[in-house]
Amino acid sequence: MAANEAVAGTAHAPVVHGALAQFKDPADLMHAAEKMRDAGFKKWDTHSPFPIHGMDGAMGEKRSKLPWVVAFFAFVGFAGALTLQWWTSAEAYPLVLSGKPLFSHVAFFPITFAFAVLFSVLSTVIGLTFFIKQAYHHPVFFSDNFDRASDDGFFISVEAKDPQFDAQKTQDFLRSIGGTNIELLEEK
Repeated sequence: MAANEAVAGTAHAPVVHGALAQFKDPADLMHAAEKMRDAGFKKWDTHSPFPIHGMDGAMGEKRSKLPWVVAFFAFVGFAGALTLQWWTSAEAYPLVLSGKPLFSHVAFFPITFAFAVLFSVLSTVIGLTFFIKQAYHHPVFFSDNFDRASDDGFFISVEAKDPQFDAQKTQDFLRSIGGTNIELLEEK
C-alpha cells in the first residue's frame, strides 16, 4: 500500500511548450522580430491587436501563394458559371424569347460573379488551412498575460519545437532584445 501511495503522490514536471515575451509598442515588436530572424529562430511568431505593416519582412516571411490559389479558383468559378449558363440556354435548351440572343453575357453576369466569389471564398478557407497548418490550440493560451494581445499587448512567442530553444537561453535572449513579462508556456 505504501508503494501505491508513493506512485500516486509523484508529481510530474510541467511540460514546457515555449516562451512568451511582451513588448511595449509596435516599433519595439518590429525591432525584436528582426533580431529573432537574425538569430536564426524558426518556430516563433508575433502577436498584436492589429496588423503591423512590414512585419512579414521583419520576420523573414516569404510571400504567400494564397493569392494565386484564390485567383485561380475565382477564374474557375467565373468560367464554370458562364459555361454552364451558355450551355443550358444556347445548346441544351435553346429558347428564343422576344428576339433576345440565346447567349447574353450581360444577363448571366450576376450568377457568374456570385460563383467567382463563392469559389474564391472556399479556396481561401481551404488554402489557409493547408498553407498555415492551422492549430486549434496554441501554447500561448496557457498564459494569463496573453489576453492583452487582443487589446493593447505586443508579444513574441517561441515554440519549444524550435531547434534553438533552450528554456533559460531563450528567456535571456528575449530579455536582451527588450522583452518584458517573460514567461515559460507550461500546461496548467
